[in-house]
Amino acid sequence: MAGGCNVLTPKFDANLAFQAIQEFKVTSFITVPAIMSDLVSYARKENKIGSSKSVEKILNGGGSLSEDLIKEATVLFPDATIFSAYGMTETCSSLTFMTLSSPKMKESENPQHKSLTKSEYLQMGMLVGKPAPHIEIRIGTCNSNSNNIPSIGRILTRGLHVMAGYWSGNKKICPGSIEKGWFDTGDIGWIDQNGGLWLMGREKDRIKSGGENVYPEEVEAVLSQHPAVAKVLVVGIPDTRLSEKVVACLIIKDKWKWVNANPNSSLLHDEVSAEKLRDYCIKRNLTRFKIPKEFLIWNRQFPVTSTGKIIRDVVKRELMAPLQLQSNL
Repeated sequence: MAGGCNVLTPKFDANLAFQAIQEFKVTSFITVPAIMSDLVSYARKENKIGSSKSVEKILNGGGSLSEDLIKEATVLFPDATIFSAYGMTETCSSLTFMTLSSPKMKESENPQHKSLTKSEYLQMGMLVGKPAPHIEIRIGTCNSNSNNIPSIGRILTRGLHVMAGYWSGNKKICPGSIEKGWFDTGDIGWIDQNGGLWLMGREKDRIKSGGENVYPEEVEAVLSQHPAVAKVLVVGIPDTRLSEKVVACLIIKDKWKWVNANPNSSLLHDEVSAEKLRDYCIKRNLTRFKIPKEFLIWNRQFPVTSTGKIIRDVVKRELMAPLQLQSNL
């Protein structure tokens, strides 16, 4: 309909991606954080920064881009406007959209930049934009009636974009998550006074620690801003006292060194420790019960799906394996 051309590759490979962009003068593409991170790393290594000026639009989904990754992406693709979308397969992919960066946008105008620097919003999730015109969104099972505290609950959506049901065997099954046309996404969030949707995390990933609710995405959003952290994944591990304890798995950037230092030890400028990260969380106003009890170094890439999404359950099972072994002794 648009007279455009789709460029397909057998699988994602940063080298092939750049070859395709340059050979076919690709103007737009869809990405996820893991793929964007690989593109930036490859471009830096191969000195391709700023060489992809044909790209005009980039749509990110499947997770939020960190502030550092957005900045690096704007240098790599200097003429591109970067959008972010939130949604799921059951709702035709995307529900809300937001502009993260554009050649004409000042850094202070970046909505994600605002959400990360305003302390009053830091503990309220990640802004994921406003719904498209044909999409209805509301918050169900709210937990707040205060005028000063937003109503937080499950994100529901309604419209022609919602699936009819899941296919199982020879018949269609309408899941319990659809009631009166409203589809329960399984995500927790809230809507601000401007109509922007804020995502706090998935209900199934929620950590129950000491009777308090901790959403991994909230903790990850804080830790990912530390200059030493390349990637971070937060999970809940069984604990006899807290029921679950918050554990952060970290991939440290190449130029940084992880040290197991005493709390009062002084570190070099390129060194980082668990105590330093805890202090960082406190300075970023992360509530104390949400601060990880343990920081573990992950010496390889996190497992991901075919679309580049990190598989949280695989990491959690690997961390729990030693605990299960001990319980069987």
